[in-house]
Amino acid sequence: MTGQMMRKAWSRMAVAMLAVLVLAGCGGGMKIEDFAGRTPELRLEEYFAGRTRAAGLFEDRFGTVRRTFVVDIDGTWDGTTLTLDEDFTYNDGEKQRRIWRLTRTGDRMWEGRADDVIGVAQGREAGNAFQFGYRINLKVGDSTWEVRFDDWMFRIDEETVLNTAKVYRWGIWIGTVQLAFRRTPA
Repeated sequence: MTGQMMRKAWSRMAVAMLAVLVLAGCGGGMKIEDFAGRTPELRLEEYFAGRTRAAGLFEDRFGTVRRTFVVDIDGTWDGTTLTLDEDFTYNDGEKQRRIWRLTRTGDRMWEGRADDVIGVAQGREAGNAFQFGYRINLKVGDSTWEVRFDDWMFRIDEETVLNTAKVYRWGIWIGTVQLAFRRTPA
């Protein structure tokens, strides 16, 4: 094969690989509208009012579970704002607290704020699902990373909500957080 033929072959292969990557990125993924009408309906202000406990883990992009945790949540709804007071306990003994203030901004639309959240989180409900996007300053060892969460919650039954959140740093997927929420008696 001549040098010119090799360059053309490599060029065609590069174009084909680029096309595959572009088409893979156009899949669209889940859309909140796809869950409209599904039951049991997830209304944040109803499900999270009172006490909730969740157990979860963080799995890196290579499939290694890096951390497990439990979180106890006290939720209050004042008719406008849902406040979620979260107390985390990690498997290494570290404790963390986050207080979310979620405000309904329209029909099934939410904005969220917390001390370590950068800007304003945006969320939408439909049927049994809630999608929540935000950037956060996340403590990792002795440093703090700015990461983006693409968070999805699904109500499974009256007591259970499952949560999967893809975590990105610099636009690159670094791992997934998975949680199972259960209501606890008052």
